[in-house]
Amino acid sequence: MLKRKAYFELLNWKKNRGNECLIIKGARQIGKTYLVEHFGQKEYKSFIEINFLKQPTLKSIFSEDLTSDEIIKRMSMYIPNMNLVDGNTLIFLDEIQTCANARTALKFLATDKRFDVIASGSLLGLHYGQDADYEVEKVASIPVGYERQIMMYSLDFEEFLWAYGYNEQAISYLKNFYLTREKVPSDINEKFQTFLKEYIVVGGMPEVVSTFMERKDFNAVQKVQDKILLDYMDDIASHAKGTEKIKVKACYDSIPRQLARENKKFKYSNVEKKATSRKFEDSVHWLHDSNLVYICYNVTEPYLPLMANEKESEFKLYVNDIGLLCAMYGFDTKLAVLNGTLKGNAKGGIYENLIAEMLIKNGYTLHYYKKSDSTLEIEFLIEKNGEVLPVEVKAGNTQTMSLNNFIFENNPSIAYKLVNGNIGFTDGKLTLPHYMALFI
Repeated sequence: MLKRKAYFELLNWKKNRGNECLIIKGARQIGKTYLVEHFGQKEYKSFIEINFLKQPTLKSIFSEDLTSDEIIKRMSMYIPNMNLVDGNTLIFLDEIQTCANARTALKFLATDKRFDVIASGSLLGLHYGQDADYEVEKVASIPVGYERQIMMYSLDFEEFLWAYGYNEQAISYLKNFYLTREKVPSDINEKFQTFLKEYIVVGGMPEVVSTFMERKDFNAVQKVQDKILLDYMDDIASHAKGTEKIKVKACYDSIPRQLARENKKFKYSNVEKKATSRKFEDSVHWLHDSNLVYICYNVTEPYLPLMANEKESEFKLYVNDIGLLCAMYGFDTKLAVLNGTLKGNAKGGIYENLIAEMLIKNGYTLHYYKKSDSTLEIEFLIEKNGEVLPVEVKAGNTQTMSLNNFIFENNPSIAYKLVNGNIGFTDGKLTLPHYMALFI
Protein backbone atom coordinates (compact mmCIF):
# COMPACT_ATOMS: atom_id res chain seq x y z
CA MET A 1 0.00 0.00 0.00
CA LEU A 2 1.51 3.28 -1.12
CA LYS A 3 1.38 6.00 1.50
CA ARG A 4 -0.80 8.86 0.23
CA LYS A 5 -1.36 12.37 1.55
CA ALA A 6 -5.02 12.09 0.60
CA TYR A 7 -5.38 9.47 3.35
CA PHE A 8 -4.73 12.18 5.94
CA GLU A 9 -7.41 14.32 4.29
CA LEU A 10 -9.83 11.43 4.74
CA LEU A 11 -8.87 11.14 8.41
CA ASN A 12 -9.43 14.87 8.89
CA TRP A 13 -12.84 14.64 7.24
CA LYS A 14 -13.79 11.66 9.42
CA LYS A 15 -12.87 13.62 12.54
CA ASN A 16 -14.54 16.89 11.49
CA ARG A 17 -17.15 15.92 8.93
CA GLY A 18 -20.14 17.70 10.50
CA ASN A 19 -23.08 17.40 8.10
CA GLU A 20 -20.97 16.64 5.03
CA CYS A 21 -20.41 13.65 2.83
CA LEU A 22 -17.09 13.55 0.96
CA ILE A 23 -16.68 13.77 -2.82
CA ILE A 24 -13.29 12.72 -4.20
CA LYS A 25 -12.49 14.08 -7.65
CA GLY A 26 -9.48 13.51 -9.87
CA ALA A 27 -8.24 11.87 -13.04
CA ARG A 28 -8.69 8.19 -13.80
CA GLN A 29 -6.24 5.66 -12.31
CA ILE A 30 -4.77 7.91 -9.61
CA GLY A 31 -5.87 5.52 -6.85
CA LYS A 32 -9.18 7.00 -5.63
CA THR A 33 -11.05 3.71 -5.30
CA TYR A 34 -8.14 1.79 -3.80
CA LEU A 35 -7.54 4.54 -1.23
CA VAL A 36 -11.16 4.63 -0.05
CA GLU A 37 -11.33 0.84 0.15
CA HIS A 38 -8.21 0.75 2.32
CA PHE A 39 -9.51 3.64 4.44
CA GLY A 40 -12.90 2.03 4.96
CA GLN A 41 -11.52 -1.36 5.90
CA LYS A 42 -8.93 0.07 8.28
CA GLU A 43 -10.78 2.93 9.99
CA TYR A 44 -14.32 1.48 10.33
CA LYS A 45 -15.91 -1.63 11.77
CA SER A 46 -18.20 -1.84 8.75
CA PHE A 47 -17.43 -0.90 5.14
CA ILE A 48 -20.03 -1.07 2.37
CA GLU A 49 -19.06 -0.41 -1.24
CA ILE A 50 -21.52 0.21 -4.07
CA ASN A 51 -20.06 0.55 -7.56
CA PHE A 52 -22.86 1.70 -9.87
CA LEU A 53 -21.00 0.65 -13.02
CA LYS A 54 -20.22 -2.86 -11.83
CA GLN A 55 -23.57 -3.26 -10.03
CA PRO A 56 -26.13 -1.19 -12.01
CA THR A 57 -29.06 -2.97 -10.32
CA LEU A 58 -28.07 -1.23 -7.07
CA LYS A 59 -29.27 2.07 -8.55
CA SER A 60 -32.70 0.89 -7.44
CA ILE A 61 -31.64 1.63 -3.87
CA PHE A 62 -31.96 5.31 -4.79
CA SER A 63 -34.92 5.09 -7.15
CA GLU A 64 -37.75 6.10 -4.82
CA ASP A 65 -38.03 7.86 -1.45
CA LEU A 66 -34.60 9.34 -0.64
CA THR A 67 -34.93 9.62 3.11
CA SER A 68 -32.04 7.93 4.86
CA ASP A 69 -34.30 5.35 6.54
CA GLU A 70 -35.76 4.24 3.20
CA ILE A 71 -32.32 4.13 1.57
CA ILE A 72 -30.92 1.96 4.35
CA LYS A 73 -34.01 -0.27 4.19
CA ARG A 74 -33.53 -0.84 0.44
CA MET A 75 -29.78 -1.35 0.90
CA SER A 76 -30.53 -4.19 3.31
CA MET A 77 -32.76 -5.78 0.66
CA TYR A 78 -30.21 -5.57 -2.17
CA ILE A 79 -26.99 -6.27 -0.24
CA PRO A 80 -27.00 -9.65 1.56
CA ASN A 81 -25.44 -9.86 5.04
CA MET A 82 -25.02 -6.10 5.20
CA ASN A 83 -23.83 -5.02 8.63
CA LEU A 84 -24.45 -1.39 9.56
CA VAL A 85 -22.80 -0.19 12.75
CA ASP A 86 -24.13 3.15 13.94
CA GLY A 87 -21.27 5.66 14.15
CA ASN A 88 -18.74 3.22 12.70
CA THR A 89 -19.81 2.48 9.13
CA LEU A 90 -18.45 3.92 5.89
CA ILE A 91 -20.66 3.73 2.80
CA PHE A 92 -18.68 4.19 -0.44
CA LEU A 93 -20.66 5.18 -3.54
CA ASP A 94 -18.29 4.69 -6.47
CA GLU A 95 -19.00 5.82 -10.06
CA ILE A 96 -21.71 8.05 -8.61
CA GLN A 97 -21.98 10.03 -11.85
CA THR A 98 -24.08 7.16 -13.23
CA CYS A 99 -26.68 7.43 -10.45
CA ALA A 100 -27.95 10.99 -10.17
CA ASN A 101 -30.38 10.17 -7.34
CA ALA A 102 -27.49 8.90 -5.23
CA ARG A 103 -25.80 12.30 -5.57
CA THR A 104 -29.03 14.04 -4.52
CA ALA A 105 -29.40 11.62 -1.60
CA LEU A 106 -26.06 12.70 -0.11
CA LYS A 107 -27.90 15.56 1.64
CA PHE A 108 -30.17 13.15 3.52
CA LEU A 109 -27.39 10.69 4.33
CA ALA A 110 -25.18 13.52 5.59
CA THR A 111 -27.80 14.91 7.99
CA ASP A 112 -28.59 11.43 9.32
CA LYS A 113 -25.09 11.22 10.90
CA ARG A 114 -25.33 7.50 11.70
CA PHE A 115 -23.08 6.57 8.79
CA ASP A 116 -20.20 8.23 6.96
CA VAL A 117 -20.47 8.47 3.17
CA ILE A 118 -17.77 8.96 0.53
CA ALA A 119 -18.53 9.25 -3.18
CA SER A 120 -16.25 9.24 -6.20
CA GLY A 121 -16.39 8.63 -9.92
CA SER A 122 -14.53 8.52 -13.21
CA LEU A 123 -14.29 11.89 -14.98
CA LEU A 124 -16.49 13.42 -12.26
CA GLY A 125 -15.07 16.81 -13.21
CA LEU A 126 -16.99 16.78 -16.48
CA HIS A 127 -20.20 18.78 -16.41
CA TYR A 128 -23.42 17.16 -17.49
CA GLY A 129 -23.69 17.65 -21.23
CA GLN A 130 -19.93 17.30 -21.73
CA ASP A 131 -20.13 13.55 -21.26
CA ALA A 132 -21.46 11.38 -24.07
CA ASP A 133 -21.66 8.25 -21.91
CA TYR A 134 -25.34 7.26 -21.83
CA GLU A 135 -24.81 5.91 -18.29
CA VAL A 136 -24.11 9.38 -16.91
CA GLU A 137 -27.21 10.99 -15.43
CA LYS A 138 -28.12 14.60 -14.79
CA VAL A 139 -28.37 15.47 -11.10
CA ALA A 140 -31.71 17.09 -10.30
CA SER A 141 -30.46 18.67 -7.07
CA ILE A 142 -26.83 19.11 -6.05
CA PRO A 143 -26.60 18.79 -2.24
CA VAL A 144 -24.95 22.18 -1.71
CA GLY A 145 -23.69 22.53 1.85
CA TYR A 146 -23.82 18.79 2.45
CA GLU A 147 -20.77 17.63 0.53
CA ARG A 148 -17.10 18.42 0.89
CA GLN A 149 -15.00 18.03 -2.24
CA ILE A 150 -11.30 17.21 -2.41
CA MET A 151 -9.11 16.89 -5.48
CA MET A 152 -6.77 13.92 -5.63
CA TYR A 153 -3.72 13.68 -7.86
CA SER A 154 -1.12 11.12 -8.78
CA LEU A 155 1.75 10.77 -6.30
CA ASP A 156 3.79 13.93 -5.80
CA PHE A 157 7.57 13.83 -5.41
CA GLU A 158 7.39 13.59 -1.61
CA GLU A 159 5.06 10.59 -1.85
CA PHE A 160 7.48 9.09 -4.37
CA LEU A 161 10.25 9.46 -1.79
CA TRP A 162 7.99 7.81 0.81
CA ALA A 163 7.60 4.87 -1.58
CA TYR A 164 11.40 4.70 -1.71
CA GLY A 165 11.46 4.36 2.08
CA TYR A 166 12.24 7.92 3.15
CA ASN A 167 10.26 9.04 6.19
CA GLU A 168 9.06 12.45 7.37
CA GLN A 169 12.25 12.95 9.39
CA ALA A 170 14.42 12.59 6.29
CA ILE A 171 12.19 15.00 4.34
CA SER A 172 12.34 17.49 7.24
CA TYR A 173 16.13 17.27 7.19
CA LEU A 174 16.06 18.18 3.51
CA LYS A 175 13.53 20.96 4.06
CA ASN A 176 15.77 22.56 6.67
CA PHE A 177 18.23 23.49 3.90
CA TYR A 178 15.37 25.19 2.05
CA LEU A 179 14.40 27.15 5.17
CA THR A 180 17.94 28.17 6.15
CA ARG A 181 19.04 28.72 2.53
CA GLU A 182 22.21 26.77 3.16
CA LYS A 183 23.72 24.66 0.40
CA VAL A 184 22.81 20.99 0.44
CA PRO A 185 25.88 18.74 0.82
CA SER A 186 26.89 17.77 -2.70
CA ASP A 187 26.43 14.02 -2.24
CA ILE A 188 22.90 14.47 -0.85
CA ASN A 189 22.02 17.00 -3.54
CA GLU A 190 23.19 14.63 -6.29
CA LYS A 191 21.21 11.76 -4.75
CA PHE A 192 17.94 13.71 -4.73
CA GLN A 193 18.57 15.04 -8.21
CA THR A 194 18.85 11.41 -9.30
CA PHE A 195 15.60 10.56 -7.51
CA LEU A 196 13.93 13.47 -9.29
CA LYS A 197 15.09 12.22 -12.69
CA GLU A 198 13.57 8.85 -11.85
CA TYR A 199 10.36 10.59 -10.81
CA ILE A 200 10.32 12.48 -14.11
CA VAL A 201 10.34 9.26 -16.15
CA VAL A 202 8.21 7.18 -13.75
CA GLY A 203 5.73 9.84 -12.67
CA GLY A 204 3.19 9.38 -9.92
CA MET A 205 0.49 7.05 -11.26
CA PRO A 206 0.13 4.48 -8.43
CA GLU A 207 0.33 1.36 -10.61
CA VAL A 208 3.43 2.72 -12.33
CA VAL A 209 5.13 3.66 -9.05
CA SER A 210 4.33 0.26 -7.53
CA THR A 211 5.76 -1.48 -10.60
CA PHE A 212 8.94 0.58 -10.43
CA MET A 213 9.46 0.11 -6.69
CA GLU A 214 8.93 -3.66 -6.97
CA ARG A 215 11.01 -4.29 -10.09
CA LYS A 216 13.19 -1.20 -10.76
CA ASP A 217 12.55 -1.97 -14.43
CA PHE A 218 12.01 1.05 -16.70
CA ASN A 219 10.78 -1.18 -19.54
CA ALA A 220 8.03 -2.51 -17.26
CA VAL A 221 7.24 1.08 -16.29
CA GLN A 222 6.82 2.07 -19.94
CA LYS A 223 4.41 -0.82 -20.54
CA VAL A 224 2.16 0.24 -17.66
CA GLN A 225 2.26 3.87 -18.80
CA ASP A 226 1.37 2.87 -22.37
CA LYS A 227 -1.60 0.94 -20.98
CA ILE A 228 -2.78 4.00 -19.02
CA LEU A 229 -2.45 6.22 -22.08
CA LEU A 230 -4.52 3.74 -24.09
CA ASP A 231 -7.12 3.76 -21.31
CA TYR A 232 -7.20 7.57 -21.52
CA MET A 233 -7.83 7.29 -25.26
CA ASP A 234 -10.65 4.87 -24.52
CA ASP A 235 -12.08 7.40 -22.06
CA ILE A 236 -12.02 10.06 -24.75
CA ALA A 237 -13.75 7.69 -27.17
CA SER A 238 -16.38 6.79 -24.57
CA HIS A 239 -17.05 10.17 -22.99
CA ALA A 240 -16.37 12.90 -25.57
CA LYS A 241 -19.30 13.69 -27.84
CA GLY A 242 -19.52 12.92 -31.55
CA THR A 243 -16.83 14.60 -33.64
CA GLU A 244 -15.43 16.06 -30.41
CA LYS A 245 -13.71 12.70 -29.84
CA ILE A 246 -11.29 13.30 -32.72
CA LYS A 247 -10.65 16.90 -31.71
CA VAL A 248 -10.03 16.08 -28.04
CA LYS A 249 -7.58 13.34 -29.00
CA ALA A 250 -5.82 15.66 -31.47
CA CYS A 251 -5.39 18.35 -28.81
CA TYR A 252 -4.07 15.84 -26.28
CA ASP A 253 -1.65 14.27 -28.76
CA SER A 254 -0.30 17.72 -29.69
CA ILE A 255 0.81 18.64 -26.16
CA PRO A 256 4.22 16.89 -26.28
CA ARG A 257 4.97 18.63 -29.60
CA GLN A 258 3.85 22.02 -28.29
CA LEU A 259 5.98 21.70 -25.14
CA ALA A 260 8.99 20.81 -27.29
CA ARG A 261 8.88 24.22 -29.02
CA GLU A 262 10.72 27.32 -27.91
CA ASN A 263 7.42 29.16 -27.53
CA LYS A 264 5.33 26.76 -25.45
CA LYS A 265 2.07 28.70 -25.70
CA PHE A 266 -0.63 26.34 -26.90
CA LYS A 267 -1.49 27.05 -30.54
CA TYR A 268 -4.54 25.59 -32.25
CA SER A 269 -2.65 25.81 -35.55
CA ASN A 270 -0.22 23.23 -34.14
CA VAL A 271 -3.11 20.85 -33.64
CA GLU A 272 -4.38 21.33 -37.18
CA LYS A 273 -3.11 23.68 -39.87
CA LYS A 274 -5.01 27.00 -39.89
CA ALA A 275 -7.23 25.84 -37.00
CA THR A 276 -8.76 28.42 -34.65
CA SER A 277 -10.13 28.47 -31.12
CA ARG A 278 -13.65 28.17 -32.51
CA LYS A 279 -12.92 24.59 -33.58
CA PHE A 280 -10.84 23.33 -30.66
CA GLU A 281 -11.67 25.50 -27.62
CA ASP A 282 -14.31 23.08 -26.29
CA SER A 283 -11.87 20.20 -26.69
CA VAL A 284 -9.30 21.94 -24.50
CA HIS A 285 -11.93 22.57 -21.82
CA TRP A 286 -12.97 18.90 -22.01
CA LEU A 287 -9.39 17.81 -21.33
CA HIS A 288 -9.13 20.23 -18.43
CA ASP A 289 -12.48 19.28 -16.89
CA SER A 290 -11.56 15.59 -17.11
CA ASN A 291 -8.33 16.40 -15.21
CA LEU A 292 -6.10 15.07 -18.00
CA VAL A 293 -4.33 18.42 -18.40
CA TYR A 294 -3.55 21.57 -16.45
CA ILE A 295 -4.15 25.00 -18.00
CA CYS A 296 -1.66 27.81 -17.31
CA TYR A 297 -2.98 31.23 -18.40
CA ASN A 298 -0.91 34.26 -19.31
CA VAL A 299 -1.82 37.38 -17.31
CA THR A 300 -2.01 41.01 -18.45
CA GLU A 301 -0.27 42.21 -15.29
CA PRO A 302 1.37 40.47 -12.31
CA TYR A 303 -1.02 41.69 -9.63
CA LEU A 304 -3.56 40.11 -7.30
CA PRO A 305 -5.88 38.47 -8.07
CA LEU A 306 -4.18 36.74 -10.97
CA MET A 307 -7.42 35.16 -12.18
CA ALA A 308 -8.81 38.65 -12.85
CA ASN A 309 -5.90 39.34 -15.20
CA GLU A 310 -6.02 36.14 -17.25
CA LYS A 311 -5.75 36.27 -21.03
CA GLU A 312 -8.14 33.47 -21.92
CA SER A 313 -6.74 33.22 -25.44
CA GLU A 314 -3.13 32.76 -24.27
CA PHE A 315 -2.32 29.63 -22.29
CA LYS A 316 -0.10 26.58 -22.01
CA LEU A 317 -1.24 23.01 -21.47
CA TYR A 318 0.60 20.54 -19.27
CA VAL A 319 -0.04 16.80 -18.96
CA ASN A 320 -1.43 15.76 -15.57
CA ASP A 321 1.46 13.37 -14.86
CA ILE A 322 5.09 13.98 -15.78
CA GLY A 323 5.74 10.26 -16.28
CA LEU A 324 2.94 10.03 -18.85
CA LEU A 325 4.41 12.99 -20.74
CA CYS A 326 7.79 11.25 -20.88
CA ALA A 327 6.08 8.02 -21.96
CA MET A 328 4.51 9.95 -24.85
CA TYR A 329 7.98 11.14 -25.88
CA GLY A 330 9.28 7.56 -25.85
CA PHE A 331 11.84 5.38 -24.13
CA ASP A 332 14.93 6.99 -25.70
CA THR A 333 13.92 10.39 -24.33
CA LYS A 334 13.50 8.82 -20.90
CA LEU A 335 17.00 7.35 -21.16
CA ALA A 336 18.40 10.78 -22.02
CA VAL A 337 16.64 12.30 -18.99
CA LEU A 338 18.08 9.66 -16.69
CA ASN A 339 21.58 10.07 -18.14
CA GLY A 340 21.40 13.86 -18.09
CA THR A 341 22.09 14.06 -21.84
CA LEU A 342 18.76 15.48 -23.04
CA LYS A 343 19.11 18.77 -24.91
CA GLY A 344 16.94 21.27 -26.73
CA ASN A 345 13.49 22.74 -26.17
CA ALA A 346 11.88 19.44 -25.21
CA LYS A 347 14.07 19.37 -22.10
CA GLY A 348 12.73 22.75 -21.07
CA GLY A 349 9.16 21.57 -21.70
CA ILE A 350 9.63 18.49 -19.53
CA TYR A 351 10.95 20.52 -16.61
CA GLU A 352 8.20 23.10 -17.01
CA ASN A 353 5.59 20.32 -16.89
CA LEU A 354 7.31 18.89 -13.81
CA ILE A 355 7.20 22.19 -11.91
CA ALA A 356 3.64 22.95 -13.07
CA GLU A 357 2.55 19.63 -11.62
CA MET A 358 4.45 20.20 -8.36
CA LEU A 359 2.85 23.64 -7.94
CA ILE A 360 -0.64 22.27 -8.62
CA LYS A 361 -0.13 19.52 -6.04
CA ASN A 362 1.00 22.17 -3.54
CA GLY A 363 -2.33 23.92 -3.99
CA TYR A 364 -1.38 26.74 -6.38
CA THR A 365 -3.17 27.75 -9.56
CA LEU A 366 -1.06 28.14 -12.71
CA HIS A 367 -0.28 31.43 -14.44
CA TYR A 368 2.64 32.75 -16.45
CA TYR A 369 3.70 36.24 -17.47
CA LYS A 370 4.80 37.34 -20.91
CA LYS A 371 4.33 40.84 -22.27
CA SER A 372 3.19 41.03 -25.87
CA ASP A 373 5.93 43.53 -26.71
CA SER A 374 8.76 41.60 -25.05
CA THR A 375 10.59 38.28 -25.34
CA LEU A 376 10.99 38.08 -21.56
CA GLU A 377 8.84 35.46 -19.86
CA ILE A 378 8.33 34.17 -16.32
CA GLU A 379 7.27 30.52 -16.43
CA PHE A 380 5.00 30.73 -13.39
CA LEU A 381 3.46 33.31 -11.08
CA ILE A 382 1.99 32.12 -7.79
CA GLU A 383 -0.12 33.81 -5.15
CA LYS A 384 1.56 33.36 -1.78
CA ASN A 385 1.32 35.26 1.51
CA GLY A 386 -0.76 38.03 -0.02
CA GLU A 387 1.45 38.81 -3.01
CA VAL A 388 2.43 37.57 -6.44
CA LEU A 389 5.77 35.74 -6.58
CA PRO A 390 7.67 34.67 -9.70
CA VAL A 391 8.94 31.13 -10.30
CA GLU A 392 11.47 30.77 -13.09
CA VAL A 393 12.37 27.30 -14.36
CA LYS A 394 15.71 26.50 -15.94
CA ALA A 395 16.37 22.99 -17.22
CA GLY A 396 20.05 23.71 -16.62
CA ASN A 397 21.46 26.64 -14.66
CA THR A 398 21.68 29.57 -17.07
CA GLN A 399 21.23 33.33 -16.70
CA THR A 400 17.87 34.79 -15.72
CA MET A 401 17.28 38.01 -17.62
CA SER A 402 13.48 37.64 -17.35
CA LEU A 403 13.57 37.10 -13.60
CA ASN A 404 16.02 39.95 -13.04
CA ASN A 405 13.79 42.26 -15.04
CA PHE A 406 10.70 41.15 -13.09
CA ILE A 407 12.45 41.79 -9.77
CA PHE A 408 13.51 45.26 -10.92
CA GLU A 409 10.00 46.22 -12.06
CA ASN A 410 7.90 44.59 -9.30
CA ASN A 411 10.17 44.18 -6.25
CA PRO A 412 8.68 40.92 -4.88
CA SER A 413 9.68 39.88 -1.36
CA ILE A 414 11.28 36.80 -2.89
CA ALA A 415 11.76 35.33 -6.36
CA TYR A 416 12.33 31.63 -7.05
CA LYS A 417 14.76 30.26 -9.61
CA LEU A 418 14.62 26.47 -10.05
CA VAL A 419 17.73 24.95 -11.58
CA ASN A 420 19.87 21.88 -12.01
CA GLY A 421 22.17 22.98 -9.22
CA ASN A 422 22.24 23.85 -5.53
CA ILE A 423 20.81 26.49 -3.20
CA GLY A 424 21.86 30.11 -3.43
CA PHE A 425 20.40 33.46 -2.39
CA THR A 426 21.25 36.91 -3.64
CA ASP A 427 19.35 40.17 -4.07
CA GLY A 428 15.99 38.64 -3.24
CA LYS A 429 16.44 35.72 -5.65
CA LEU A 430 16.35 32.24 -4.11
CA THR A 431 17.96 29.62 -6.34
CA LEU A 432 16.80 26.07 -5.63
CA PRO A 433 17.40 22.62 -7.12
CA HIS A 434 14.26 21.49 -8.97
CA TYR A 435 13.27 18.93 -6.37
CA MET A 436 12.86 21.64 -3.74
CA ALA A 437 9.79 22.96 -5.55
CA LEU A 438 7.94 20.55 -3.27
CA PHE A 439 8.64 22.99 -0.40
CA ILE A 440 7.45 26.18 -2.11
